[in-house]
Amino acid sequence: MTESETIQKNNRAFRIGIILNITFIVVEAAYGFWGDSLALVADAGHNLSDVLGLALSWLALCLGQKHATDKRTYGYKSLSNLAAFGNAIFILIAIGGVVVEAINRLFKPEPVHSWPVIIVAAIGILVNGVTALLFMEGQQKDLNIKSAFVHMASDASVSVGVVIAGIIMLFTHWYWIDPIISILISIIVLLGTWHLLTSSFNLSINAVPENVDICAIRKFLCHYPTVTGVHDLHVWGMSTTENALTVHLTRNTLEDNNHFIAALNRELTQKFEVCHITIQVELGKIDDESTDHSI
Repeated sequence: MTESETIQKNNRAFRIGIILNITFIVVEAAYGFWGDSLALVADAGHNLSDVLGLALSWLALCLGQKHATDKRTYGYKSLSNLAAFGNAIFILIAIGGVVVEAINRLFKPEPVHSWPVIIVAAIGILVNGVTALLFMEGQQKDLNIKSAFVHMASDASVSVGVVIAGIIMLFTHWYWIDPIISILISIIVLLGTWHLLTSSFNLSINAVPENVDICAIRKFLCHYPTVTGVHDLHVWGMSTTENALTVHLTRNTLEDNNHFIAALNRELTQKFEVCHITIQVELGKIDDESTDHSI
């Protein structure tokens, strides 16, 4: 699949996902207030944060295609890093609100209309599951798309929990189950989001992306023919799909230097998850100045 086809597929996934989830949020929130179910209202609030996250990710995807300018020489590519981080923050805020309300409701349980809870949550399983599937393929290579996938997959599992709570309350009238399920949902979502939060934060501060083994890159460069020293090696995520690399190398000769740089650039791209490679070559040998200060 070409890059253009991938972008079109992701755009379609965002468009369908947002429409489906906005429709479901309206239905779920209405039934949640009518049925006095905190679990449903909590799930609707979480879904709302996901729609905002989807919109943010979609905006980042669209702006990321804009051309670079003299002021923004990388364009808007790094917006996808911020979008992924923003998605994680949205979820944490939603979790905090749900947990506070659930704790209050735990000490003052209120009757819940079980059937609306079961029916609406079952619809949620379908809506969130379908939306997650839309991002299944793209999430493997793009953290921004993965953030959308994680949200939708989490929501599908959350809806399963709400269905279980509704069935238990239907037969037992244990209404304290509703806030308990809400708290369990929040914990599950938090655990599922934590990796997204840390990964997107690291990308936002130009840390080495998780899919890049910088030690392997340094070892490869140190053993490359004619290379006598490696220093100032840096790898960072320009976006959630593109990684940049810069490095200073010392060689024992500058013969065929253009060919050397072109060949090394090609091999680095093929062997490692990097692109936008900048190599500075110096004539010299291993000494104190050639020590790698990048880490």
